[in-house]
This record gives sequence, structure tokens and C-alpha cells, in this order.
Amino acid sequence: MAIQTIGVLGCGLMGGGIAQVCAASGYKTIVREVNGDFLKRGLGRIEKRLEVGVEKGRLLPEARETTLSNLVGTTSFEKFKDCDIVIEAITESLEDKQALYAEVEKVISQSAIIVSNTSSLCITELAASTKRPDRFAGMHFFNPVPVMKLVEVIRALTTTEETYKTVFELAKALGKNPVTVVDRPGFIVNRLLIPYLLDAIRAYEQGLGSMEDIDQAMQLGCGHPMGPFTLLDFIGLDTTYFIANIMFEEFRQPSYAPPPLLKRMVLAGHLGKKSGQGFYKY
Repeated sequence: MAIQTIGVLGCGLMGGGIAQVCAASGYKTIVREVNGDFLKRGLGRIEKRLEVGVEKGRLLPEARETTLSNLVGTTSFEKFKDCDIVIEAITESLEDKQALYAEVEKVISQSAIIVSNTSSLCITELAASTKRPDRFAGMHFFNPVPVMKLVEVIRALTTTEETYKTVFELAKALGKNPVTVVDRPGFIVNRLLIPYLLDAIRAYEQGLGSMEDIDQAMQLGCGHPMGPFTLLDFIGLDTTYFIANIMFEEFRQPSYAPPPLLKRMVLAGHLGKKSGQGFYKY
């Protein structure tokens, strides 16, 4: 299936990054937010990133203008009627996602594909809530989307071969390196990453070392670009807690159980970099 027009649901950090990459790759891109303020804020972040890219010599001014010319912001669903594929990138709520699919399906064509950027929810369950389970898949990008090369392409039990190939090839057309993943909680990256991050919290709780020392040990000893506590703050402690709970619910293995400290930090609103305080202050 040839993709010409892409719709993106959500213009937050992930949705905005996805929209930027799609527009920069030459696709007409329509991005929707729930209200004008959120949309203005999201589009503003995209413009700022592009401006910084030009200032630092990483992006030509012509490329910035091409990206912006391909990008259309909206607060309605009407402009999605000509979309060949819709990428959903809203909050990790099953009910919110299902409600959103019901609205967008009133407008898009029968042949259009819907994909979710979810990092943890069951793709088959999401697909089953739509009228097109055969034309539904997962397309998990990583933050920051314009920089990170990986995209996990997840097949629901109902995803057809044609849908899968279309999504996989789109990821490559966006300049990403796609990997194919079976529909299991956490997919590949979070399935391996979350237990590591939770173990780092447990090690800190048990007095193995300070946060700074544990971070430095993993950076210098394993060559990680950032230590586990810095990474937790970057991902968001609430996001990590949410993913961990879903994975524990599925597997019932202690390695996926959120440590008490993580739960209490989320309850206290210490969510990481986005809230100004997590394991570190910002």
C-alpha cells in the first residue's frame, strides 16, 4: 500500500516528534490535539527543534521549511479523511485509545491503517476494539523521535501480511531501523530494560551504592550513555511504573514488580525531568 498522507493523533513529546519525522520525510502530515492550546504548544516544540537544528548546522533552512510546509495542525478529525495511515500517540490509557479509534474511524477510509505507538499495551486488544483489526499494528518509536533510530513494529494476531509490510516499509522510509516484534508486554526493549531499571532501584534501596555511583558504574563499566537513574528520570517514573505494572500483571514474575520507592515517588509527583524532580532535581 502506497502511503502519501499520514495522520498523527497527539502532539505531545512523542506525537510531535513522530509528526516532525513524517513531515521531514516528505509526507503530508496532519497532527491532531484535543484543544488549541495543546496544539499550539506541540507545534511550537517542533518549530523550536527545527530552529535549533538550523542554528547548530545539523539542518538546512530549506529542510526546515519543507518540514513545516508538509505539517498541518488541527483539533478536529475531519482532516483525517484522506489519511492512508493514522499513528496514535496519546497517553497510555486503553480506554482513551479505544475511544479515540472510534472517533477517527468515523472519518477515515476503509483501507486506511491505524497503528499505535503504545509502549506496553496489548496490540491485539487495541486492534480488536476497532472495525479494522486486520489493518491495525503497533509502531513503537523511541524518545526523542527525531534522533532515535529504532522502531518496533508489532503484529497483532489479526494483522495481515500486507499491513505488516506497509508499516515496516514506512518505518524505513522515515529513516528508521525497524525490528519485528511479537505482541507481548514490553515488546523487546522494555521487556529487557524495565527489569534492569527496577533492579537498579532495588539495589539503591538495599544500600549497594549512591544513585550517582550506580549511574557512573553503569556508564563507565558498561558503556551506557546514561545511568539507570538518569534514564528513569528521562523516561518518566510514572511511565516506568505503568509499564512495570502491566508486565507484572501479564507475567507475575518478581523482576517486573515495581519497587516500593518507585510507587511512592510517583504518588509524590516526583516523575522525573518533566516534573522538575525525580531521582535528581532539574
